[in-house]
Parts: sequence; C-alpha cells; structure tokens
Amino acid sequence: MRETRHAQASIFEHYSNHEYGIKLQKLSEVLDRQPEILNLVAADLIDASVSAVGRTGLSAESVLRCLVLRQQLGCSYEQLAFHLSDSVTYRTFTRLPAQLSPSRSCLQSTIRRITPETLEQAHQDQALTRNLMREGVLSMDKLRIDSTVVASHIAPPSDSQLLNDGVRVISRLLAKSNADTGLKIRFTDKRKASKSLAFRIFNAKKAAKDELYPDLLKIARLVLKQADRGQRQVLEGGDGSAAQQKWLDALAHYRELMSRVIEQTERRVIQGERVPSSDKLVSLFEPHTDIIVKGFRDVQYGHKINLSSEVSGFITALTIEEGNPGDKTLFLPILDFHRSVLGKLPCAVVADGGYASQANVAAGRAMGLKHVVFHKPVGVSLTAMGVKSKTFNALRHFRAGVEGNISELKRAFGAAKAKWKGHDGFKAFVWASALSYNLVRLARLGPD
Repeated sequence: MRETRHAQASIFEHYSNHEYGIKLQKLSEVLDRQPEILNLVAADLIDASVSAVGRTGLSAESVLRCLVLRQQLGCSYEQLAFHLSDSVTYRTFTRLPAQLSPSRSCLQSTIRRITPETLEQAHQDQALTRNLMREGVLSMDKLRIDSTVVASHIAPPSDSQLLNDGVRVISRLLAKSNADTGLKIRFTDKRKASKSLAFRIFNAKKAAKDELYPDLLKIARLVLKQADRGQRQVLEGGDGSAAQQKWLDALAHYRELMSRVIEQTERRVIQGERVPSSDKLVSLFEPHTDIIVKGFRDVQYGHKINLSSEVSGFITALTIEEGNPGDKTLFLPILDFHRSVLGKLPCAVVADGGYASQANVAAGRAMGLKHVVFHKPVGVSLTAMGVKSKTFNALRHFRAGVEGNISELKRAFGAAKAKWKGHDGFKAFVWASALSYNLVRLARLGPD
C-alpha cells in the first residue's frame, strides 16, 4: 500500500551548497509547511481498499515533489528519471528512499493520477492561496487582472491534415482489429493515397487545392463506410469482451470526429462558407482545443486562462475558460472568487483595457472597491472611473507587473504549452504550473 510519506528520514539526505541546491532546500521547507496540499494529493494516490502489505512504491509526498520538480525543470519523464537516479540533491528534495529509483513509466503513471480538481484545490480553493491569505503573506491593497492563452500540444491545423489524420487513425484501428478483437476485418487501406493527397494540398496553390480536396473527401467517406462495416462485424460476431469494447469505443470516438472534419471541410472548402470558430475542430487528438484570437494578434489554439496577481506576484486566482469569452465577462468572476473563497476583496483593482466597461466599474464600486481602473480607458474615461490621473498612472504601472508574472509562469513553469494529453490533462498541467509557480515564489521571498 502506498504511504503518505516516509516517516524515517534518510541519513544520506544532502543538499548541494550550489545556489540551486539552496533554493530547493527552501522549497522543501515551504512544502513541509503546507500539509493540506499533501493530504489532497494523497487522497488521489492512496487506495484504502489495497492491502497494507507488500511493496509500497513512491510515497504520495515523493510524487508531489516529483511533480513540482518536473514543472521547474521542464523536462521529460525520461530525463526526470535520470536526474533522480543521478543527483543527490534531487533525491533529497523528492525524499526518495535509498533503494528506489523510479522509472519513466512509474513517474508518468503516478504523477498523472493527480486530478486537475485536486491541483485546483491545492492551489487556491482549500490549501495554498487560502493559507497565504490567512498568514498575511498576500497583500490585498492592489490586485491586477489579465488573461492569456495556454496552447494545446498540437500541430497547426489544416483541413487536409485533419482528414489525413482521420484516415490514418481509423485505418490503423481496422488493421489491428485481429490483434485487438480476435476478428479480422477486410478493408481497403487508403493511408498512402490519403497522405499523398494531403501533402499535395498543403503545398498547392488555391486553384489546385480546390481540385484535390474532393478526392481526399472521397477517400475519407470511404474510410467511414469501412469503419461502419467493421463496427457491425465486431458487434455481431464478437463476444462482448473488454478488449472488443475498448476497440469499439476508440473506433466510435474517431469516427464521430472524422464526420465533423468532413462536414466542416465541405462547408469551408466546397461551399465557401465561413464556419464559426465554435463549430470548428482543430485536432483529432486534442478535440477540446479552442480557437483563440486576442485583438489583432495571431490565432492561437488552446484555452484562455484568466488570472490575478498581487503586489508580490503571487497568483491569487486562476480560471481556465471554455471557448473565447470576452475579457469584459471575466472581470467580476475574479472579484467574486476573492470575496466568496478568500474572504477579502482588494482595495484597488486594475485590469487590461479589454476588461473596460462602465458596468464593471459600477459593479466593482458596489462591492466596496476604492478604485477600479483599466490601463487603457477604452470607452471609460478617468472621470467615469472616478480616479485622478496620478492614481491612474500609478495603478497602470502596477498592472504591467502581471505581464512579467505571466511570462514567468510560461517560461519557467511550462505553461506556454500544456503537454499532457486530453482535456483533464490540459487542466492538470496548467494547475500544476500555477501551484509550482506560487510555491517557488514563496520559497524565493521567504526569510533567508
């Protein structure tokens, strides 16, 4: 049975005198002062129904510390496994027993068992942020709000590549049907032809693309028919085993996505229709991905996150949004979170110009905020905000700091692109980055 933590400290624990070793030692002390985080993580990792005898494996504490270390290093699980086997400082920080060197697969399977809901609670709802508020570490004199986009781990999408992906994945499932279900499904393999057409479309000019797309769509529809035939064959001739059901679920999943890709390609390419972003599918492997356009900047593929930070740079609130909501609608939820969960509102709040509206100013004032400022007074004058130019400039300069907070979150903790698979994986990665960011900042700003 997995333990929450190893009660006996190792006599071989040692932190390097290097600057980075000293930082990890301070971070370790910070984690020791946050037992609520460990309790939340342990609830995900420890199964009470498992017998208390036999191999214990990684403790919940070691898994949590491996997660925080990985977010800082920005490395793969293979590289993390090497560092843990090679570095005494890293082993000391993660509190690994002397005889244990976790493999890549062990690290991946245990870290990914921590749910996004648990990491969210650990970051703000039940643990770290509330503790910092209670201890007086967080300052609520001023608060700054901004939004950014965390990218999904996908290639830049195109209709031709999506069609080819669908042909490739469904054909592969049909080709492996005998091994996966025990039933051999006869089908015409169109993967080579599909790949060739997709490549030609990608490199062709507009007129040539219009001529090639119908051929690729024809192949895609043929593959769908073959998938339907294979599905019926397994349903009628199978024994209903778990392996067959898993294969059927995968086939149904990709068939539905392939149908959506065919429909949007016909609407966009054949009929020349402007398809709304909310109706578009940009990846078969990360179908949750949203299309985000902020201002006149490039199109981004991922999810918008809305966050706030205080004077010391701690992230006090963070939300992962669905779709591409306007920033104006994301202003009040941040304030509501501070009032209802953290129990305290800031004296002054400043946000990007995209949040600016007279309704938000009025709502903030009604909550009891002294100043509500938008750094670009778009449609809201200084008079309407009720602030003098000196106060406006001071808060505008303070707001610039949130750009640095976002930059550090992305650059130093990997939040530029969420690399874990699936929607839950995306959310867990973002929350892990935010949690690690606040823990490291607390260690950095703490007493020497």
